[in-house]
Amino acid sequence: MKYIGPHISIAGGVENAPARAKELGATGFGMFTKNQRQWVAKAYTEENISRFKENMEACGYKADQVLCHDGYLINLGHPEEEKLEKSRAAFLDEVLRVEQLGLKYLNFHPGSHLKSIDPDACLDRIAESINLTLAQSESAVLVIENTAGQGTNLGNRFEEIARIIAGVKDQSRVGVCLDTCHTFAAGYDLRTEESMEAVWAEFDRLVGFDFLKGMHLNDAKSEYASRVDRHHSLGKGNLGWDPFERIMKDKRFEGIPLVLETIDEERWPAEIAQLQEWSDSRL
Repeated sequence: MKYIGPHISIAGGVENAPARAKELGATGFGMFTKNQRQWVAKAYTEENISRFKENMEACGYKADQVLCHDGYLINLGHPEEEKLEKSRAAFLDEVLRVEQLGLKYLNFHPGSHLKSIDPDACLDRIAESINLTLAQSESAVLVIENTAGQGTNLGNRFEEIARIIAGVKDQSRVGVCLDTCHTFAAGYDLRTEESMEAVWAEFDRLVGFDFLKGMHLNDAKSEYASRVDRHHSLGKGNLGWDPFERIMKDKRFEGIPLVLETIDEERWPAEIAQLQEWSDSRL
């Protein structure tokens, strides 16, 4: 089964996310654990936690159907020690929130060298940040999201993701999320069946499908290989519908959250329904 749904708002409390996803017909969803543009947030109350778990069960969702996302301020490869430690502390807080909610995955952008540190050294620093976080947590799987490579962001090449993973001591608790818009903007062509298969083969060779724990399904306003991160609604951008139909009919993408971060919330129910139709047609 494919777990398909959008990135859901947690306005009014994290416990509200499951019901919002259910209303849209989602079989999976993404969410932040707190305000994504703030370093610090109030701790969850026991009521927040218990109601979230109750609502997850009532709506029929399990932990592996949800892909949490960390905050935008975190840079696990920051070249400045003070800011690196601030990022690591915020990241650990996010991981512990995932575990409090009984969830499994925390998706994150690898980090940026900010033109102040060698990119390879930055990648190694990101791996060190992951190791430190894993040592202070119990069960969450930390899911590295590939980037478009905009600015000084790392993780746009599969080789960079592989290097981070190689530096992680407990690789059972690390994974990858592939964003289709980022992948395309980074120079991996998903537009034809032949080019898409070549991309997946390279990913499998360099990283491995065993590490794939989630996807973000986004069309692209940005041009191929532009290294510009601009999402679009499915079928409206430079990818078109065909790549998403192929993904839905491909068994390699079963059993992981497939999260829409598309730009028009009004289109989400239709996007979910179309993706689900293609997924069901394969069965």
